[in-house]
Amino acid sequence: MQPHVITAIHDWRISWDEQQFAAQEAFTAAFPALSPADRCPCLGPTLRWEKPGEGSGKVCLDDHGRATIEFEGVPQAVVGMVMTEVWGPDWFDEGPGGFAEAAPGQYSYEDDSTYAEYYINVLENGLTSIALSYAKVDDIAAILDALEQALAAQRPA
Repeated sequence: MQPHVITAIHDWRISWDEQQFAAQEAFTAAFPALSPADRCPCLGPTLRWEKPGEGSGKVCLDDHGRATIEFEGVPQAVVGMVMTEVWGPDWFDEGPGGFAEAAPGQYSYEDDSTYAEYYINVLENGLTSIALSYAKVDDIAAILDALEQALAAQRPA
């Protein structure tokens, strides 16, 4: 390989690493409970969190610069607040009361313009699991920020 090609690839790699670090900083600024963890199958940087009564999960980046959230055990009322804040009620056909009042079941949305996939599973016990895949970093940061605010509103003073 020619030296100028090697230099260009090296420069690209440095820039890519900086972008991944900046994405992690955006995620932890939005949701401070996240902390670095071993990489998941996404092949990119992975952050995890766990807090009794609030849920647990991970946020990771893939090698295409898209982000994935996989959270479980998040109270349904909190998810209702987040989804209403981010999208408004009934975006996922969960009903006019939003996810806070949604019946148990799986709700999904696939964004044809960005290829992002959104799955929210409302469980019988009042908890939810969330899987948002292949989303843009700024969209994930907005969701994490809304989640942090909703959880903070539920915490005892």
